[in-house]
Amino acid sequence: MSFTAAASGFLVFLLSVSVVQGQDDWGVTYTSTEICALKGSTVDIRCTYRYPAYRDDLTVTAEKTLWFTKQEGGKYVDLRTESEYEGRVAYHGDQKNCSLRITDLRETDSAVYKFRFITNHPTGKYTGSPGVTLTVTDLKVQVTRLSVHQSYTRAELKCHSSCRLAGSPSYVWYKNGQKIRGVTSSSYSGYFYPEDRYSCTVKGLEDLRSPSVYSPKVPSVLVSPSGETVEGSSVTLTCSSDANPAATYTWYKENGNPDHKPLKTGPQLDFVSIQSSDSGEYYCAAENVFWAKRSASISIYVKYGPKNTSVLVSPSGETVEGSSVTLTCSSDANPAANYTWYKENRTLHQGPEESYSFTSISSEDSGTYHCQSDNQYGQFNSSSLFIDVQYGPKVPSVLVSPSGETVEGSSVTLTCSSDANPAATYTWYKENEASPKASGQTFTITDIRPEHSGNYYCEAQNRRGHNNSTLQLTVVSGKGTIYMNAARLTLIVLILIAVFLLYLWIRKNITLNSTTEPSDPVQTVQSDSDPEYENLTAARTKATEEQEDLV
Repeated sequence: MSFTAAASGFLVFLLSVSVVQGQDDWGVTYTSTEICALKGSTVDIRCTYRYPAYRDDLTVTAEKTLWFTKQEGGKYVDLRTESEYEGRVAYHGDQKNCSLRITDLRETDSAVYKFRFITNHPTGKYTGSPGVTLTVTDLKVQVTRLSVHQSYTRAELKCHSSCRLAGSPSYVWYKNGQKIRGVTSSSYSGYFYPEDRYSCTVKGLEDLRSPSVYSPKVPSVLVSPSGETVEGSSVTLTCSSDANPAATYTWYKENGNPDHKPLKTGPQLDFVSIQSSDSGEYYCAAENVFWAKRSASISIYVKYGPKNTSVLVSPSGETVEGSSVTLTCSSDANPAANYTWYKENRTLHQGPEESYSFTSISSEDSGTYHCQSDNQYGQFNSSSLFIDVQYGPKVPSVLVSPSGETVEGSSVTLTCSSDANPAATYTWYKENEASPKASGQTFTITDIRPEHSGNYYCEAQNRRGHNNSTLQLTVVSGKGTIYMNAARLTLIVLILIAVFLLYLWIRKNITLNSTTEPSDPVQTVQSDSDPEYENLTAARTKATEEQEDLV
């Protein structure tokens, strides 16, 4: 068996015996067909090749050699021409020895490598197949948790590679950057505290340590999108923590979750259409085999327009005139709403105050009230509330029907009315009589007599109070009415006669004035002996006597 020895500064692990690939006098011999190398190290892939010295009377010489991993357009691509290998590959050897060195190995260098040579003979081209399989691996620490205690975790660590390292390499372990003395195996068990970090490497390659393993750092939470969170929008919370092995994540809502039951596992908490009920304090926990740590709480305040707007009256129950009454508008909104108060759709008040108060409520304040809450995200109207202010009866008004004098033998109706809430009941009394005369809003007396004359009053009352009014009723007998009517008629006749006599007197004066006025420059004077004058005088005297007889 042939193994490549470790050279200074690099390490190669050969996993198979030398293999001769070829026929007759043509061929390639690889030292190993499988190589496991650590990431960052240097590897030598070694081989030898042969061809006949003479063939067909031709001295055979090698004109070109190359290593390749792929073909393009039927042509073999020389590693020295590939950009990803630039500065990292070199060919070593002579006409019979071939060797490929690759430095600063990368995981992408894992491939099947083949050597090819070309001679001056027409058929002297040869590729060594199937080639050498190179696997580039890094070291990782695998962790198995054994037990968890209040301040530490007991675990087993194993230094692991993806391919098997040949032989029995020795390992070096590090705790918080310091070498752990006396440990050379691939496994290590111990007590691990939250701030501890562990790594491993293969002895001789101390610069190629594995990534450290450690418990999670305090997680951070990112909200996307940033800024205000509006109801109905899509919101994502993302939890991240530096941890190795990688942490698993669990989400919690702090408010209203006394048992701290998890909401969801995974690095993200998604709200497809966030609601006001989602407002609260959230945090995530990051955990791996070593430990668990929780993030600081992040507040999610969902902004939304007013909802569930309602009106409450205080004190509850019946509303009595003169009492103090407060209406309160309540609404669920973020940010807080402004309020507008209405009575029968007439604006009463607008502002941030939730309450509208009556220091001494009156009957005029009865009516239907509602409020409107609004913010920049919307508005909402409450249902209507009817305020029914109760009060005792006001001073009643009393009416008599028919109006005028109340005549003996007629029928009369007294009516009482009063403003009251609840509606008043009515009782009729006659002055100086203890017992009520009637109940109800009207009181009718039929076949009225003089003894019915007097002062009557009605009392209006409800459970809030009472009030009354008085009416004087005078009953006139029927005979007296006849005399009175005759006297009234006589007076009217006398007035008419006086008016008529005044009319005649005015007429007489007008006539006399017209007979004494001269109508001609020469006035003829009639003597008392004139027959025509005597007739006129006699006629006027007769008329005067007739008027006096009428009187």
